[in-house]
Amino acid sequence: MSLTPAFLDELRARTLLSGLIAKTVKLQKAGREFRACCPFHQEKTPSFYVNDDKGFYHCFGCSAHGDAIRWMTEQRGLPFIDAVKELAQAAGMEMPEQDRRSAEKAERAKGLHEAMADAAQWFVDKLNGLEGAEARNLLKRRGITEEAARSFGLGFAPDSRGKLKEALKSYGDAMLVEAGMLIQVEEKEPYDRFRGRLMIPIRDVRGRTIAFGGRIIGDGEPKYLNSPETPLFDKGRTLYNLDRAQAAARKADRIIAVEGYMDVIALAQAGFGEAVAPLGTALTEHQLERLWRMAEVPLLCFDGDSAGQKAALRAAHRALPMLQPGRSLAFVTLPDGLDPDDLVRSKGAAAFEALLKAPQPLVDRLWQSEIAAEPLDTPEQRAGLKRRLSALAETIVDGNVKHEYLAEFRARTDAHFGRGPRAFEARTQRAPGGPARGKRDRRGNWQPPETMPGATMRGVHTHGIDPMLAKAVLAGLIRHPAEIARHMEVLGSLRSASGALGKLFEAVIDVALEDRQLDSGKVLTILARSGFDSVASDLLRADTLPFSFTRNQADEVRAREDLREAIEVMVALPAVDAALAQATAALAMDGPDEAFTRQVAFSRQRRELEERLANLKLADEEDFDD
Repeated sequence: MSLTPAFLDELRARTLLSGLIAKTVKLQKAGREFRACCPFHQEKTPSFYVNDDKGFYHCFGCSAHGDAIRWMTEQRGLPFIDAVKELAQAAGMEMPEQDRRSAEKAERAKGLHEAMADAAQWFVDKLNGLEGAEARNLLKRRGITEEAARSFGLGFAPDSRGKLKEALKSYGDAMLVEAGMLIQVEEKEPYDRFRGRLMIPIRDVRGRTIAFGGRIIGDGEPKYLNSPETPLFDKGRTLYNLDRAQAAARKADRIIAVEGYMDVIALAQAGFGEAVAPLGTALTEHQLERLWRMAEVPLLCFDGDSAGQKAALRAAHRALPMLQPGRSLAFVTLPDGLDPDDLVRSKGAAAFEALLKAPQPLVDRLWQSEIAAEPLDTPEQRAGLKRRLSALAETIVDGNVKHEYLAEFRARTDAHFGRGPRAFEARTQRAPGGPARGKRDRRGNWQPPETMPGATMRGVHTHGIDPMLAKAVLAGLIRHPAEIARHMEVLGSLRSASGALGKLFEAVIDVALEDRQLDSGKVLTILARSGFDSVASDLLRADTLPFSFTRNQADEVRAREDLREAIEVMVALPAVDAALAQATAALAMDGPDEAFTRQVAFSRQRRELEERLANLKLADEEDFDD
């Protein structure tokens, strides 16, 4: 089938866009246009406009934009070809001729859809008849109302090898086998696949039944039996309740993925219509993409038992390569090994809503898992943790997100083991009772009180900052303005630094506070208004600054990581120098062993900082070319 631009243009021209959208959205006339509250995000004041003359809709709140076909694919969730077919039928247009093979495939699919629809209705009839008494009792015990059973199309398959086959005999055994409703083993007579089970229809995005899940009524295995894959059903690309959840997800501005059918149904009864479930498998890349089409950060709410949490972690690992700015996952952990069905029935919808309001970010779930994976008592074990975290971050394809995860994991590792830049505060007077005493950390290094875990940035020294390093950092921040916000707490402590550098630091931070969506050009323009144009321009022209982040065409990921490291060294150096001076001065007053140990410890920290700075400098002349 060939869909030419001319055909698609004609289709759009014949479709009254406001009439199409008004089927699901309440529109109000606004001059030559229509307006409404946007169906793609939550809002109270209408910012969604439909223009029939131009044939497009646009939301000034979330930037949703498109034509009639886009509306069908984005709002209705239809595949492109299905959207075109439905619009063409409504517009009275004939679809372009299919080739013979495509036509035969379409005709066969039409027959399969009809067979599945008839099977679903037959199961519903059996549930509501004499044979369905036990299945109805099961629903009652599970708290499933008659209304919910009707809404989800629940049915019952009698414990028989041939009743469904007989009821649908007009389709022929071959088609019923292809649809997954009959089982055929070699040359033997086909028989009913589902027997003695509560039947749960699985629907596509258009609400058509394409498969079934069958739950055993009494004892027996397997507890759940799903349809096999068929021309209609690809379980790795399908989510249960997707057809109903899409609209609810847009209204709630979230999508919830749970483990099973009953969880979805129970949540819908409790008012959470935005829930979907994979079909007996771990979440696939295709299913994750489906979730991201409905929400930037889907909520994964798997069972609280060990199996459920392992499934959540598998989903986390699978999602990593696909992360993008603003696109992630979050996790809702249920208490006491409960599943969502148990929770809403025992504790109510409010308890579940409270959990949804405080999900665990993806980075926290990954960190938590790796920290608990093995003991971290030896250097080798700690090195293993770093290697595992780095390997996870390296799977992320998007360079910016990968950089953020590497930096986040490094910062968390340093904080966890008491490393990284520390805050020192030189003291000119001793507190009553003698000299200030610190204590040994877990590796035996001496720490004064103000350097212990939990110390704040108040102890950071703003005097004694290396001027050349400060100039390089300022040049890096101007070239990479997004880093200003990420290091705001540290940089904010430098506002009180004296001299021109301190004033320029303050100006740069003020710029970031005014506008978080900055680029270098905008930073320079704003600094120029404050009288810093020549200083800032000189920094960017400084060929003597030997760092990746001061160069015009440096690798973005490397430059941002090097800039982070340089900021840490810049802040830590004067603090260590002050502490080293304090320890040296104390040699004459403290016990010689104690003072000497402190002096050695701070000298070693000073050398480590110098090494970190040396490693940042570009190695050869080629690196200095802009």
